[in-house]
Amino acid sequence: MNGSAPVILPLQPNTSWKEARTAAHAAARPLPFETVPLAEALGQTLASDAVALQQVPHYASSAMDGWAVAGPEPWTIVVPEPEPEPWQIHKESGRRPLQAGEAVSILTGGLVPAGAEAVLRTENGDLTPGDPAVLRRAATAREDEPRLGEHIRPAGEEAAAGETTITAGTVLNPAHIALAAVCGHDTLPVLRAPRVSMLFTGDEVIESGLPDSGQVRDTFGPQLPQLVEMLGGRVDVVQRLPDRLDDVIAALSTDAVDEHSLAMSSGDVLLTTGGTGISDADHLRRALEAVDAELLIDGIAMRPGHPTLMARLQDGRFVVALPGNPLAAMMAVFTVLEPLLQGLRGAPAGKDYHVLAGVDVAPLPGRTRLVPCRIQDGRAFPSQYFRSGMLRGLAEADAVMVLPEEGCTADQAVSALPLPWPVQQPPAG
Repeated sequence: MNGSAPVILPLQPNTSWKEARTAAHAAARPLPFETVPLAEALGQTLASDAVALQQVPHYASSAMDGWAVAGPEPWTIVVPEPEPEPWQIHKESGRRPLQAGEAVSILTGGLVPAGAEAVLRTENGDLTPGDPAVLRRAATAREDEPRLGEHIRPAGEEAAAGETTITAGTVLNPAHIALAAVCGHDTLPVLRAPRVSMLFTGDEVIESGLPDSGQVRDTFGPQLPQLVEMLGGRVDVVQRLPDRLDDVIAALSTDAVDEHSLAMSSGDVLLTTGGTGISDADHLRRALEAVDAELLIDGIAMRPGHPTLMARLQDGRFVVALPGNPLAAMMAVFTVLEPLLQGLRGAPAGKDYHVLAGVDVAPLPGRTRLVPCRIQDGRAFPSQYFRSGMLRGLAEADAVMVLPEEGCTADQAVSALPLPWPVQQPPAG
């Protein structure tokens, strides 16, 4: 990583949900920039201002098919000079300026010759054949047509040379990329997307088929890499580890070289699943201690997802340790991983939405409750599938309600997290 992260105060165990989100974003510094072709810049964050490398448009051009005219009518038609090559656009010396009483035919986008005062549209001109031909305004033309400068796109009308056209920090959309091309850019400097390495643990986890008693299907492997991509990260390495302390330590160690080591990965963030509790079967906490990691978040006062950890390794990489239960892990992703990736991308922390609670919700002293919800008639209704091992509620959700420990009453405004994937209807508020 580039440089050390900002110094932040160590958090007390069981930090609040809001403090955890703030701390995750504050711990990160934007990653170094890289230069990419325009075709690869979509969705990336611009690292420095993009300026117009020349004036835009870079020459005065016609906005219509017709004739470029100088002075009052009638106009004698002169034979147009050949269109200049691109490198000749600015070489007006040597090209005879249009004189008063002259006109030259021109197409939309064509170079307006020096001396031209306006463009008369084809449908509003009356051409009398001859040698030379003579042009007059047709009966369809306005009395004052063409006005001075009419249908001429001046050089520099959109941007002057050197003018900033896209500011640093912009997440680039297709229009930005087109604008960069018009301004003369072939490449753009963008903040490097955070690279995420993944460690999946759990001896009881199977990757296909129907699980037997004591086994569970893998819910992380099929979806976490795609979710990381949705949140602006790039997946680097994916490994599955046995539930053994030595193997977890080896994976986190910055100097280990065995088969489980991630020391050589290019990840900025190591994302782990499971093993975040305090039982003898949970190894993550002890592994972090063994590699002298700096523990930044040691549990969060939320449900589900309480045993979420975040640490910084000696080499500056972050570890985000998700609980093993699938809904708890997803809530930890939205609480810790998402703001961390935003900070590494140089993006501002995401803002909460607000929704109106559709029902009363009882208090849960000491814990913020994160509950998938559906938005109906402008009100949020918590899913009945809200327990840490359930995924059905999130799969059907429009947002995630963030319920304070004192609960809420119907029609009370509460915070909500938007989901990073499309939903049928956006959160209200």
